[in-house]
Amino acid sequence: MAATPADVKEYPNAYVFIVDMPGLKSGDIKVQVEDDNVLVISGERKREEEEKEGVKYVRMERRIGKFMRKFSLPENANIDKISAVCQDGVLTVTVEKLPPPEAKKPKLVQVQVA
Repeated sequence: MAATPADVKEYPNAYVFIVDMPGLKSGDIKVQVEDDNVLVISGERKREEEEKEGVKYVRMERRIGKFMRKFSLPENANIDKISAVCQDGVLTVTVEKLPPPEAKKPKLVQVQVA
């Protein structure tokens, strides 16, 4: 399994995961959420099959094979609002944040005379 480097940014309203995916099409990449808080990015980079007579690899440095990255999402990640875009070999996954919870107002308890 090939290691795929990623950058993670936090914005005021979202978390953004940026992963280099050179040579991959969007159909080769899978983005999903497991266990309600784990973002999983996976896929497979396949070797280009050259079947021309007399053609052989002299050097092969580009990684091939399956890859997977898992990221634990914070509690305020909205797993219902996730988008993924792959452009020019860069996958950008945006996970919106949930709005902050409203501050609880103090509860007034009536004191009774015994």
